[in-house]
Amino acid sequence: MEATLLEMKNISKDFFGNTVLKDVNLTLKKGEVLGLVGENGAGKSTLMKILFGMKSIEETGGYGGTIEFDGKPVAFHSSEEALASGIGMVHQEFSLLPEFTATENIVLNRESTRYSVVSELFGSRLNTLDRQSMQKKAIEAINKLAVKLDSEMLVGDMPVGHKQFTEISRELSRDGMKLLILDEPTAVLTEHEALALLSSIKRLAASGISVIFITHRLAEILEVCDQILVMRDGCIVKQLDSGNASVSGIAKAMVGREVDTSSKKAKEVDVETAPVEMEIKNLWVDMAGETVKDVSLQVHKGEILGIGGLAGQGKLGIPNGIMGLYPAGGTVTFRGKEIKLNNPSDCLASGLAFVSEDRAGVGLLLDESLEWNISFSAMQVNNKFLKSYLGGLVKWRDEDAIREVTQRYVDALQIKCTSTRQKARSLSGGNQQKVCLAKALALEPSLLFVSEPTRGIDIGAKSLVLQALRRYNEQQGTTIVMISSELEELRSVCDRIAIITDGKVIGIRPAHCPSEEFGLLMVGHQGEGK
Repeated sequence: MEATLLEMKNISKDFFGNTVLKDVNLTLKKGEVLGLVGENGAGKSTLMKILFGMKSIEETGGYGGTIEFDGKPVAFHSSEEALASGIGMVHQEFSLLPEFTATENIVLNRESTRYSVVSELFGSRLNTLDRQSMQKKAIEAINKLAVKLDSEMLVGDMPVGHKQFTEISRELSRDGMKLLILDEPTAVLTEHEALALLSSIKRLAASGISVIFITHRLAEILEVCDQILVMRDGCIVKQLDSGNASVSGIAKAMVGREVDTSSKKAKEVDVETAPVEMEIKNLWVDMAGETVKDVSLQVHKGEILGIGGLAGQGKLGIPNGIMGLYPAGGTVTFRGKEIKLNNPSDCLASGLAFVSEDRAGVGLLLDESLEWNISFSAMQVNNKFLKSYLGGLVKWRDEDAIREVTQRYVDALQIKCTSTRQKARSLSGGNQQKVCLAKALALEPSLLFVSEPTRGIDIGAKSLVLQALRRYNEQQGTTIVMISSELEELRSVCDRIAIITDGKVIGIRPAHCPSEEFGLLMVGHQGEGK
């Protein structure tokens, strides 16, 4: 029987009178993979921040309860102390230096150095970096994940999936690793990339390293975990052996009710008669990790068009290029007028909006309130939520209107927050994703690009977000282009789905076509139809 590595007993935590953890108990054995699941805001990340010694815990009054790690009582006051004890953690949001390469980020503060004549004379502070040794160490860590990642690529040029692998590789490169905490590691990964990571987790556990795995993809929990803990409202409500668990059972325990995971589109647009809203011709995009070299596509008014494909084939690059976040070329026409590429302000002014897959890097003002996040773009682009004085010479924020629209989206999307003035940084990852969607909807766009809209969102909230997209499509007439790594998600809400392979549209099919047909398109088999 494996020895116990970790025990957390009677853990409690509150933030300024708001209780987020109540009497939580957790036990983890050496070499065991423990799945930790729950709705956004259930307390999962807070519990792990306590274990990892994050300063945000001590700065807000500390916590109650006790922790034993590797047979000894511990109370980490910093993440450095946790790291020194053999605990690594990959957070929901990236903590990488964008101007550094993958190698430099992986070995940061643990760089290999070598002596020189100068350092022999004047001391070790004048040692030079041993870049060959650093790269070897980084590549060894990357190879543990069995993924393709350029160790010399700048992090700032990477797609989000590659950034996640860089984060994980950094932890795997540390000596003396005993426990690895993965907080939503697959949220930014495609299904193919996620499978590679799950295989890596199994290898780590077989080598004796324990893993705490937090994810909203419940099938992954069943695939890789030995034990499952379900949290709800800051408490452990159920403990399951993965061999006796099911997705529906876990979902019910998470939300306290039966969860309908199916989603059927209420109507379909007839693309034979609906006018063309946007036409894309010969689009290319220079986005690292994505191949977009000759995309031609028509989007019809009022439809929800899905864009899918394997990792790196170009699906994420399309909206990023059109909206001006990466250099792009070709022709994009919206409602008969050509859109200026490489010009985000022109896109927004034309009635387009974009929910990025990179919520922290692109989507949010993390240190600003929900009110400011949701209203800011609409204020800047459409002059909404402003009061005019002196015949329009002076304009000032309409605080009441801002508060009202923010509360409306908080209610509609069920964003868990203490108030509309709460800072975006303090929200859980899934609730941050909802704020990104609210910000785009507040623009009241004619066409909305939404990339990975349910990334990091729990199973109870996923259908709510998809329903919100469908509702705005049907009630407001908003045309939506939805990019997702989850084929079944696309099939559940879209009219048509375009599959991108090798930077081009290889085929477009009605969403009700069998999954196998889309799978063949993803691997380059066109077959018949359009």
